[in-house]
Amino acid sequence: MTNKYMYFVANWKMFGDLRTLNSLDSVIKFSNTNKKNKLKIIYCPPNTLIRPLSKRLKKTKLEVGAQNCHESEIYGAFTGNVNAGMLKNVGAKYIILGHSENRQLGETDKLINLKIKSAIKSGLKIIFCIGETLKEKRNKKTNQVLAKQINNGLKSIKNKSNIILAYEPVWSIGTGLIPKSDDLLKTVLFIKNRFGKKPPKILYGGSVNSNNIAQLKDIDIIDGFLIGGASQSSKKFIDIIKKTFN
Repeated sequence: MTNKYMYFVANWKMFGDLRTLNSLDSVIKFSNTNKKNKLKIIYCPPNTLIRPLSKRLKKTKLEVGAQNCHESEIYGAFTGNVNAGMLKNVGAKYIILGHSENRQLGETDKLINLKIKSAIKSGLKIIFCIGETLKEKRNKKTNQVLAKQINNGLKSIKNKSNIILAYEPVWSIGTGLIPKSDDLLKTVLFIKNRFGKKPPKILYGGSVNSNNIAQLKDIDIIDGFLIGGASQSSKKFIDIIKKTFN
């Protein structure tokens, strides 16, 4: 059983409509009645749901985040895009940046760095995703890849107090596979050591579910979880949280 403060970030990806928000009543009730466990629950829905969700959660302990943004700090001719300030304006407090699904579409470390800087200026807290591919893992380049992503993604950012790291091995996302406990411990330690005496909070993401949470929670230097598909079910999401503290 863990006694530390834990983050549970629900990345809904491209999922949900206004009716879906009704399913959160059970999560709200769980959060309101949970007195003994120290936790923060953050929902990151599609942009279309940020405003209605932030209104629904206004008098709760739950918070709202976004999943990505354009790097521009000002309005411009960027059809189909929104910037960090616009997301902040409709209720987002956090934002996921650097997710592998966006990296695979061509998002570079340099672009992620610009997005992080823009989001920080807008007052958002960053959930910065890093992770290696299966090929990179097999070639024993995990640490090399993570170091590059951290160095380039956080380049010229001196104040990192509003940045949370999420280690998401690309080969684990949506596959049902998770790292071996020893490997995960070594990787998280490597990430923390990159930051010296004041490391950021570090989450784990990648196929997190109620079946493997018992194994993952035993890595006690992990500060929480970034949860994808399983977070789309309130029942499964609550189950993951409960099992983390049992």
